[in-house]
Amino acid sequence: MPATLFTPYKLNDTLTLNNKILMAPLTRCMADDDLVPTQTMADYYARRADAGLIISEATIIRPDGQGYVNTPGLYTQAQIDGWKVVTQAVHDKGGKIFAQLWHTGRVAHPFFFGEENGEVLSASNIGIEGTIPRNRDLTYQEPKAATIEDIASLVADYATAADNAIKAGFDGVEIHGANGYLIDQFLHYSCNNRTDEYGETPENMARFAVEVIDAIIEKIGSDRTAIRLSPGAYFNMEPDNRDRAVFDTLLKQLEPRDLAFIHLGIFDDAMEFDYLDGQASSYLRKQYNQTIVGVGSYTAQTGSDAIDNNQFDLLAIGRAFIANPDYVAKVRDGRELTAYDDAMLAELV
Repeated sequence: MPATLFTPYKLNDTLTLNNKILMAPLTRCMADDDLVPTQTMADYYARRADAGLIISEATIIRPDGQGYVNTPGLYTQAQIDGWKVVTQAVHDKGGKIFAQLWHTGRVAHPFFFGEENGEVLSASNIGIEGTIPRNRDLTYQEPKAATIEDIASLVADYATAADNAIKAGFDGVEIHGANGYLIDQFLHYSCNNRTDEYGETPENMARFAVEVIDAIIEKIGSDRTAIRLSPGAYFNMEPDNRDRAVFDTLLKQLEPRDLAFIHLGIFDDAMEFDYLDGQASSYLRKQYNQTIVGVGSYTAQTGSDAIDNNQFDLLAIGRAFIANPDYVAKVRDGRELTAYDDAMLAELV
């Protein structure tokens, strides 16, 4: 048993985790057609409540943020009520759960939300090629560059969604600022060619993320606010060495804000990036002195070793939690894990 993982971890004066294993956000497309969480979802999360902290599947903040079928929302009363059932089920098992707040930006599609609910928005009008997962007959559209008014509305809606999350019983929120979605689209030069106060310079490109964070902190407090970032993970965008300066700037601004944590968004942390001088987690540790959540193809043992080596503080586990609802107990007891298989995505166990 990797003993490091089973010691409690104090995030702050508000939250202490029972162990250092987090369940990573895993998009499962489990909500009903009104994007309301279901009883099946409550059962699914409750079975994984032994995690020190569950981070929910990505949850959209408003209709025009939807880019995948049946992804839950946090902007209607029915959705809030549905999440109450989920959070209560987790709390009844002694667990803690954060909502991951999401807007997909240029990955959204009007097929899901209807043109009457808005346009596809991004940092700039730079689109991506390809088709929508699970809806292969839908191709991505060229987005509209968000106006200053659009940005102000988005910031307000992120804050409202965070407030709704607390009303729904969540212990906090993780802002999805990674993996090529809306906030991340402002942070990378390949998809941000703005020439106003949200573009051109690292300070400007970091501005939207900081405004969202500050608005959420004002609503629910910094102790219940976290963010996921991808300084070295390119999903639906092209690499650009200039991006490091944006993240250097952003992380310096986040340091004094006393967030619950920063969660690295990367698929494999063994990857190295020349412009980051190595692994993304090592870069993040050099730039940020507070709680970091590592992720990316770690096992319990290699993740525990990374924590012991001060690479990060908490370990997020993804696919293994799909295959093993009792992941924490199995690791603690030294039992063999069930291997993940893509076929499991069709199951809710």
